[in-house]
Amino acid sequence: MSSTVAVGALVGWMLLLTVKHVIADFVLQNSWMAIGKDQKTGWALPLLAHCLVHLAVAMVLILVVAPRFWFVALIDFVIHIIIDRLKGIIASSFGVTLEQAHPWFWTLIGVDQALHHLTGFGLAIFMAAN
Repeated sequence: MSSTVAVGALVGWMLLLTVKHVIADFVLQNSWMAIGKDQKTGWALPLLAHCLVHLAVAMVLILVVAPRFWFVALIDFVIHIIIDRLKGIIASSFGVTLEQAHPWFWTLIGVDQALHHLTGFGLAIFMAAN
């Protein structure tokens, strides 16, 4: 990978991946996914459904803009599963829910979102440099 990255391409990819994240994480995620993926049991199907939404939205956007990077949607999918599962393990182990007004709730959400955006940043760097 080059040590220089085109700033315009980097900004463009960051915008695209941020739009993808907002659509998949907020517009298309329903309560069944959001609550279900953080449970001690029965988490797998809601988590898979949620991450498949991310995969689908990422794949469509990337195929429209630069089809040669189709595999980046798969990388994003795998990383999204890992981040959300780790968040689910923490949430279910420590009872970190909004309903219980747990003091870590918003911190956990913030760390989760930061990790997703750092993922997008890393993927944007990769695509802008290639």
